[in-house]
Amino acid sequence: MASEPQQTVTVEQLMALRAGPDALRTISEALNVKRMGPADHIRTKHEVKRFLDSSDTASAEKLLLSASKRVSLKQAVPEKIAITQSQKQRP
Repeated sequence: MASEPQQTVTVEQLMALRAGPDALRTISEALNVKRMGPADHIRTKHEVKRFLDSSDTASAEKLLLSASKRVSLKQAVPEKIAITQSQKQRP
């Protein structure tokens, strides 16, 4: 499975993005929420809203960590399912 190159967003970038127009959408796109599952997508958007309200570096670090875990989890799960399905198809 070919994966897109990972963009790493830093705390400093998040702090700069929060001041821009439409910060929720911009930060969500930077965190690759479209590559997450539906529930993780919603959880991350709520975390982005909390970050925008607090605007501190600790919440930015927590947001980056949880978003990267969710993206990597979503990528790992389909690979495991494909492996399991191919094993079941073998005689």
